[in-house]
Amino acid sequence: MDLITRQQLMAVAGYGGASFPDPSTIGTAAEGGFFGGLFSSTANGVATHALIVAPAATGASGTGYTITTMLNYQNPRTVTGATSLFDGYANTYSYLAGSDSQAADFCSGLTIGGHTDWYLPAYLELDIVYFHLKPTTTSNNTATGTNAYSVPTRSSNYTSGAPAQTTVTAFQSGNSEAFQAGQHWSSTESTIIRAHFLDFDTGSQSNTLKQRTKRVRAFRKVAI
Repeated sequence: MDLITRQQLMAVAGYGGASFPDPSTIGTAAEGGFFGGLFSSTANGVATHALIVAPAATGASGTGYTITTMLNYQNPRTVTGATSLFDGYANTYSYLAGSDSQAADFCSGLTIGGHTDWYLPAYLELDIVYFHLKPTTTSNNTATGTNAYSVPTRSSNYTSGAPAQTTVTAFQSGNSEAFQAGQHWSSTESTIIRAHFLDFDTGSQSNTLKQRTKRVRAFRKVAI
């Protein structure tokens, strides 16, 4: 389900409103971008952060976006230590930024809405936003989808029809904020030569060679 009411947000997440706006639905403009879903750093279903998706026009890069440049994960390929499945901020700023990573440098170099802490999202952070803001009506890949860091926790894979296309009009395919249907880099390294990506058409999650170029979209996360 894409919609989350303010009351649901407060009940599920213990939301206090001190450092985060008052979103009534997934896709609401907030904190320089758009509210993309709740995240639990403790992996126990209790929300600790809101994920913020950068605007498509200024915080994304690759075929189909306003900035059309496809970016590599890293070239030359070196060990980065960016292995977290859930902490894209740490992956980006502790290991990747300034290490010949076009994807990480693009995200970490952004200033949007006065915010400079944009990062290349980790593998499971991308999954949370795909679940809520899937742009297309294409059937999902049913081999992936479990996520202990989502809120609520997902302990089973996607079905062919769930998640469905988002009901947030701006994020539906062809509209202003939609994720382009295709592979987006995560910040999560797989091996010395490979890194993880997520396909925003089917939800497929896999890894490939770091020097290959893919789409990128920056995230922030805000403590709640």
